Amino acid sequence: MATQTSIAPAAAVPTALRKLYLLRFAFAALWAAALFATADTLGPLSATLLVLYPLFDVACAVVDVRSARANDGPVRGLYANIALSTLTGIGLAVAATSGIPAVLRVWGLWAVTAGLVQLIVGVVRRQLGGQWAMIASGAISTLAGASFVAQASKDDASLSNLAGYAFLGGVFFLVSALRLKRTDRQA
Repeated sequence: MATQTSIAPAAAVPTALRKLYLLRFAFAALWAAALFATADTLGPLSATLLVLYPLFDVACAVVDVRSARANDGPVRGLYANIALSTLTGIGLAVAATSGIPAVLRVWGLWAVTAGLVQLIVGVVRRQLGGQWAMIASGAISTLAGASFVAQASKDDASLSNLAGYAFLGGVFFLVSALRLKRTDRQA
């Protein structure tokens, strides 16, 4: 028995992305608040939050792939994001046993690589509208990732910057969702 993969029509992609981006904003805001409240130490709750974030990213990328057209250029980038985020979840679980500097290095490398992927996917999707925020977010993520790696070597390394980073990323998803809604209305 053969199974078929359901691919959304092109018109449904912006609507699906808008809903996904709104969900990503809400998750990022709640996650950032929870991490900020526990950012002083690397305990079981903060370690769980750290691993949860890239795993949520994996789930969102899977939803995104399913809503994209089969010939949609970003699909390859989304698969790369799934692999990067999965490896990051594993890396953060291991790094959390070594301390905040190790977590910042893993998170920083993920932010750099995932930021580059997000930037590329945003550029490829720019004809859908609302992608300038994703392009900017990808570029900022790349720079922020480098700063997290640099921060890991300082004595006052903290997880609080990761909460700010996640919240800002969520705001970019919100802006993109609002822009997609506007573009959808104009079409």
